Amino acid sequence: MSKTDSNQNTVEWKQLDWRKIQKAVWKLQKRIYRAYINGDVKQGRRLQKTLIKSYYNRLLSVRLVTQDNSGKKTAGVDQVKSLTPKQRFQLANGLKLEDKSQPIRRVWIPKPGRNEKRPLGIPVMRDRATQALVKAALEPEWESRFENNSYGFRPGRSAHDAVEAIFNQIRYKSKFVLDADIAKCFDRINHHHLLAKLNTFPTIRRQIRAWLRADIYDFEKNQKTPNRQGTPQGGVISPLLSNIALHGMENRIKQIKGASLIRYADDFVIFYKNLDTLKVCQNVISEWLSHYDLELKFSKTKVVHTQLELDKHQPGFDFLGFNIRQYKVGKYQSGKNGQGKLLGFKTIIRPSSDSVRRHYEKLSLKIGRLKAAPQEKIISELNPIIRGWCNYYRTVCSQETYSKVGHLTHKRLRRWADRRHPNKSKYWVGDKYWVTIGEDNWVFGKEYKDDFITLERHTKTAIVRHVKVRGNKTPYDGDTIYWAKRKGSHPELKPSTAKLLKKQMGLCNWCNLNFLDGDLIETDHIIPKKAGGSNSRDNLQLLHKHCHDAKTYSDQLVIKLHQAKKSGEKTQKWFNNLDWLWVNDIPTLL
Repeated sequence: MSKTDSNQNTVEWKQLDWRKIQKAVWKLQKRIYRAYINGDVKQGRRLQKTLIKSYYNRLLSVRLVTQDNSGKKTAGVDQVKSLTPKQRFQLANGLKLEDKSQPIRRVWIPKPGRNEKRPLGIPVMRDRATQALVKAALEPEWESRFENNSYGFRPGRSAHDAVEAIFNQIRYKSKFVLDADIAKCFDRINHHHLLAKLNTFPTIRRQIRAWLRADIYDFEKNQKTPNRQGTPQGGVISPLLSNIALHGMENRIKQIKGASLIRYADDFVIFYKNLDTLKVCQNVISEWLSHYDLELKFSKTKVVHTQLELDKHQPGFDFLGFNIRQYKVGKYQSGKNGQGKLLGFKTIIRPSSDSVRRHYEKLSLKIGRLKAAPQEKIISELNPIIRGWCNYYRTVCSQETYSKVGHLTHKRLRRWADRRHPNKSKYWVGDKYWVTIGEDNWVFGKEYKDDFITLERHTKTAIVRHVKVRGNKTPYDGDTIYWAKRKGSHPELKPSTAKLLKKQMGLCNWCNLNFLDGDLIETDHIIPKKAGGSNSRDNLQLLHKHCHDAKTYSDQLVIKLHQAKKSGEKTQKWFNNLDWLWVNDIPTLL
């Protein structure tokens, strides 16, 4: 296949050797990372230019924004939501850095738990692909520079790592805490200072400057406004640029001996044992932010103590949806520090009250909207919400909270069921919608399509402690075994997915590449259900989303071959398309 031919047929996109493509790009990224770790800036710049011009990188960038990205269906000002395989080839062939950018589309989304809205800036499809191209070259460089306690929007790092870092800071000693937030951080970053800190070669700098200064078009107001500050949320490269802008905060605070800072995106906390020095830290960080035209949001910035009540504030603080607090306990209940000394307190992390309230309100509203829906619809709508929320908080002390929310959910479902049958007794209603499984007499479920479906129970979520990412580790360091193990133990993975990951040793069964942080993982039936496959674990496997698309296409051809053979048709035309399929499945299906 010619790398410059833009008239490929639609099958060729699926026929690409994505394993070879991804390995080539990944190898270059690891070399860029090692060059900057070793201080060889000249070599790093040369490799970045090679990666920017790489045809394989262009293909991967197009695949990222047209297939893998969960927000790929959101259109920019060009109203393009998806591309055909032929259009993807055309986009990849014409992808290059320029000194211009199309306007970005302004979209407003609600902030969770507030009456405010957050502005998003959605670039056009071509700009999104070009941003992915540039990000692939810049991210390894900055991963070699970023501070250890920066956790937001970085590969291999999550909110759970930030919470574990906080626990390690206070587990042996109570401290004062500056719980801070930056006011409209992403909308107010100074472009000039950001580009100066970026300090990359002119081609990339001019292109990024064009993206930053792209006009904003609001369809609701039908107006276009110039953009002179900020990194619009919604672009592929915006999280990386915001992290670059805020890089240096931790090192600045560390200049005050004994102080420490932990940051997740624009939310951060500063710890110190002395209140007066902590207020000095607040002045220092305010001055540092002012150089980038940023300031602290005073309505959300406060000084608290992890254990003691301070200035009418309750002890402890909320961070990323978790409540972190230390409780005074007796000498026979308290933990010990590294020297065996009794502490007199215990650090407890649990879901915050705001998070619990929002979760229950979401469940209640969903049930209210489905007043006339059948029971299986209720179960299918609530299960992802319950599973996702419980998995997020499964690494901390959440069992008591799970029990409380589970009880409230049961009462809400009981009101839903009673309303449907006002002339029936409560015993009749209970027998209709709740069943007994083992020793549990109140399982919301029913038989449906030769299967038995039940509602997820909050209290059935097992508590599994999370292990914080080690030091300055990054996926670009090439330690695939370490990152494959962490991928399988991520707290937000379903237990069934985690077991399949362990079975597959962290590899995709289609391309045989490791699942990396940020990859979309989907569960696939090895033998399709339409061909008689079952839902048993032996017939399930995990694939990348794009690999799943290719596998589905192959399954369709195999099924057609099966149907053609049964009807007596000539099957040679199908075999012409099967040279790249999993042909080992064909005898099973035939």
